[in-house]
Amino acid sequence: MDVHEGVLHGGLPYLRLGAGPVLVVLPGLESENANPVGGARALEVRRLRPFARRFTLHVVRRPPGLPAGATMVDLADLHAAALAAEFGEPVDVHATSTGGSVALQLAVDHPQAVRRLVLVSAACRLSEAGRAAQRRLAAGVLRGDLRRTYADLGRLMGGSWLATRAVGAAMWLAGPAMAPADPADLLRTIAAEDAFDVCPRLGEVRAPTLVVAGARDGYYGPELFRRTAAGIPLSQLRLYPRMGHMGPVMSRRARADVFRFLGGAG
Repeated sequence: MDVHEGVLHGGLPYLRLGAGPVLVVLPGLESENANPVGGARALEVRRLRPFARRFTLHVVRRPPGLPAGATMVDLADLHAAALAAEFGEPVDVHATSTGGSVALQLAVDHPQAVRRLVLVSAACRLSEAGRAAQRRLAAGVLRGDLRRTYADLGRLMGGSWLATRAVGAAMWLAGPAMAPADPADLLRTIAAEDAFDVCPRLGEVRAPTLVVAGARDGYYGPELFRRTAAGIPLSQLRLYPRMGHMGPVMSRRARADVFRFLGGAG
């Protein structure tokens, strides 16, 4: 599958792949605001291939060099300007975790930018457990304690005891490979998400929205997913009882629900 890369207005890196209607993909929290390379890119393309058979995907990342004190409002403004310059019309947005925070802020502040919205493992704010985990991540990255830090983060991602242990072990092994050359963008994104809360403004979202999430998600929890879906006027919730944070990202069932919501395009 051909993959093209470039930079949108405002310095947002992107990858483009697939064929069909446009679907903008906003990924979750990443070590660096840059397109993946090598094996990491191959894994991302493999995960996105089912979507790329139906849509032209634009995987848009947050811009490198975020200023100190950047907020989700600032990130939404940057995305709105980039999408307007690239497409000139509302687009469908598929956003995961931290990308979902950006997307919800975008849908609230720039409703003209979003045609339909899919939120995967994302809600109107982080839970207190999720905020605490990301603060520990920030502190661990600054200490250079990457194995233990990422293992701790991984333990919030599984939907069962076994999955939690497995993800934690995998992230312990991968921790050193995820070390950012410069942690500034990661730390500033964490700070922006720590303050993020659009729960009181959900009624301002105009786009039809699908929330797909796991009831055992340690970053949010089922009540925040329900609150998010209930607060958006044109919304649907798919809450999978045995899944954690990563389950809906990998699930064929969740993907089928997303395809149905987007109209069976392709």
